[in-house]
Amino acid sequence: MSADPTTPPTAPLATQPTRSATQLAVAIARAYYLEGLSKVEIAKLHDLSRFKVARILEDSLASGLVRIEIADVGSSDAELAEQLRQRYHLHRAVVVNGPFRDPDALRPALGRAAADLLAELVTADDVLGVAWGRTLSAMADQVRDLPACEIVQLTGIAGSVATNNADLVRQLLSASHGAHYPLYAPLVVPDAQTAAGLARQPSIKATMAQWKRVSVAVVAVGSWDADGSQLYPVLEPRDHTALRRQTVAAEMCAMLYDPEGRPLATALDQRRIGISHHELMRVPEVVAVAGGPAKATALRSVLRGRAVTSVVTDADVARELLTGDAELLPPVRRRARRS
Repeated sequence: MSADPTTPPTAPLATQPTRSATQLAVAIARAYYLEGLSKVEIAKLHDLSRFKVARILEDSLASGLVRIEIADVGSSDAELAEQLRQRYHLHRAVVVNGPFRDPDALRPALGRAAADLLAELVTADDVLGVAWGRTLSAMADQVRDLPACEIVQLTGIAGSVATNNADLVRQLLSASHGAHYPLYAPLVVPDAQTAAGLARQPSIKATMAQWKRVSVAVVAVGSWDADGSQLYPVLEPRDHTALRRQTVAAEMCAMLYDPEGRPLATALDQRRIGISHHELMRVPEVVAVAGGPAKATALRSVLRGRAVTSVVTDADVARELLTGDAELLPPVRRRARRS
């Protein structure tokens, strides 16, 4: 766009805002700050020089048309984490700051924090056990480097065809390049005989034999509802009817827990394909990753029962966990972790 030499120069945008100039500035600011276009791209789009685009962006900031706010969302709240660690006698606690509008915004932040913790925690001598959950899937997306440790699937396959715990293990393998033990079996089968038969299959038996060697486990914690649990949606109506007699506060690795953190004995125990509560309680380091208001009751349960040793959650849930009764079950004796 060429300028008419007889026309006096336009005053700076910050001091002479016209409606057309303001509209142009808004369009340029949206393209730059929200859509991620470069100044060169914006200049071509509006037939301007890139220097003109830069000046419009500077003037927009100076005039207040554009305001930049840096929200501390997703960073770690060390003070809150330490309170949580002490309250529940944890090895580690990571608390990410919010607020988060919805679970789709929260999961990547929790996943990133869990990925960082995993990278810090796991060594080549560890055997890493992995359950499944949407937040763990977000974690796997952000794991970039792991030692060449062995990776073991802790439960049968849950999740969608496109995204499940077998895929999660494969993602982690791409970061570690260690040996792995997949578990190609359903999370829950129709009866105990089918479960026993699957457990005798060589590949499944080989994976289940590794559970006693797991030194670090990363697990999701589910609330007992269709959206918050990997187990709830796959059960039949008769299962839900039977479970109404129980007070279910949490689901973890397809195991159910009461509000005090005690494992519930149900008919599902003979039909699920996954690590047992006894085996999980022997693992030296069990990291639970869960957040959002619906998960507070579930997390309180497994923390009170000492089923997990470390936690990654968000600030709102952490504050909820620090209120009210935090009476814990007696400590358990876990295997020593190789240093």
